[in-house]
Amino acid sequence: MKRQGGFTLIELVVVIVILGILAVTAAPRFLNLQSDARASSLDGLRGAMQGAAGIVYGKAAIEGQERSNTAVTIESDEGDVTAIFGYPTADQNGIVAALRDTGDWQVSGGAATAGATIQMTFAGANPNWGCSVTYTAATSGATPVIASSDADAC
Repeated sequence: MKRQGGFTLIELVVVIVILGILAVTAAPRFLNLQSDARASSLDGLRGAMQGAAGIVYGKAAIEGQERSNTAVTIESDEGDVTAIFGYPTADQNGIVAALRDTGDWQVSGGAATAGATIQMTFAGANPNWGCSVTYTAATSGATPVIASSDADAC
């Protein structure tokens, strides 16, 4: 009789276990999900800033404050926001108050003047990530500039 060739059950199980170990250790290196999540969070923050700025401008327009070249307080039931040219100022009382930040973001810079900038990044972030969103307050009626860092830098 001819002897049939093939793999034993033990050999097949060992190969499956080895492939499983390789998949668990090597897959995270190929699938960089953390940087994608950070980039998506920054896009969300940028969108929230744009939405908050639009809402504050609408409230300022209703109050007749959309052309004010000095910082004014826009009052609401949710909290007061400082605005210039109708848009939130680039400080804690402006865009940060409009966002109602709960401590998820680290804030640096800012002032209650036209053209001032404030930068927001992840609280406790690794400085090597380079992930941030910059808000530049409105100047002479122009809309504020909201820019996020390069998604590849995250």
